[in-house]
Amino acid sequence: MTLLRGDWRQPTTASIRHGFGHGLVKAAQADQRVMALSANLMSSVGLAEFAEVIGPPRYVEVGVAEQNLVTVAAGLAAMGAVPFAASYAAFSPGRNWEQIRTTICLNRQPVKLVGSHAGLNVGPDGATHQMLEDIALMRVLPNMVVLAPGDAYEAEQLVQAMVDDPRPNYLRMPRQKTPLFLQHQVTIGQAYTLRPGTDVTLLGTGVMTYQLLQAAEQVAVHAGIDAEVIHVPTIKPLDTAAIIASATKCGVVITAEEGQMAGGFGSAVAELLAQQHQSVPVVRIGVDDQFGESGTMAQLWHKHHLDSQSIAEVIQKVLQ
Repeated sequence: MTLLRGDWRQPTTASIRHGFGHGLVKAAQADQRVMALSANLMSSVGLAEFAEVIGPPRYVEVGVAEQNLVTVAAGLAAMGAVPFAASYAAFSPGRNWEQIRTTICLNRQPVKLVGSHAGLNVGPDGATHQMLEDIALMRVLPNMVVLAPGDAYEAEQLVQAMVDDPRPNYLRMPRQKTPLFLQHQVTIGQAYTLRPGTDVTLLGTGVMTYQLLQAAEQVAVHAGIDAEVIHVPTIKPLDTAAIIASATKCGVVITAEEGQMAGGFGSAVAELLAQQHQSVPVVRIGVDDQFGESGTMAQLWHKHHLDSQSIAEVIQKVLQ
């Protein structure tokens, strides 16, 4: 079965937050261990359906207290629950990283952390709420799994995979509605080749994968470039076999992420290829050592070369 929806070129849009929330309700209906915790952001992080359908005592509102959010979740996990603790990514993991490190990761508690409003797509809220450093913060933590779904469908599928995974997890979600383009059953740790190619490997995570698909179509038509597009919803652990095989075949790699390049997804890919002695150039696209700013998602993506047209231009420049 194809991994892409039949209408992916003219897709409908949906909120990844709502896909996550719906998946969490289904998981909770099937498993009494599943709980949800919020720090006064129930609707904003996709937990409104859970609060209404499942409700207390399996829904816990801790108030504006993100450090308490994750320590309570760790305690629940220690008692056998599977808690999903959700907030804005700027605050969790941004504000409570030490508690995540010590209480969750060091103790190997299977807390499922959900950081919403991650990336530049937060738009007009500006630099304070545009969390761009969360991938770097979370992938450095021992025992932590880092996930970034490509669309609402995949987010819904990932919830059950997170319930079944015995490790601490971090799920990164955007604010804006984004295209629905995937239709596969997702497995943690697996990457997915959405478009085979031979000239360049395009590695995307989260909502950037769709931009890469569009860019690949553009360079195929206008420059005759045959790009391979691989979707990487699991940033840690990476699907090393898939990435190395594609890099070896194509000979050049371009990564795209909606966050800081330093320590982020592209850095993880570059580290992997260097460790495996792969002499393959890696070009990273993302935010380059600066904070965000107010603007529309389209404006900010264009500024940081993350829209499909800008990515197509990078591809052609790299292959000149």
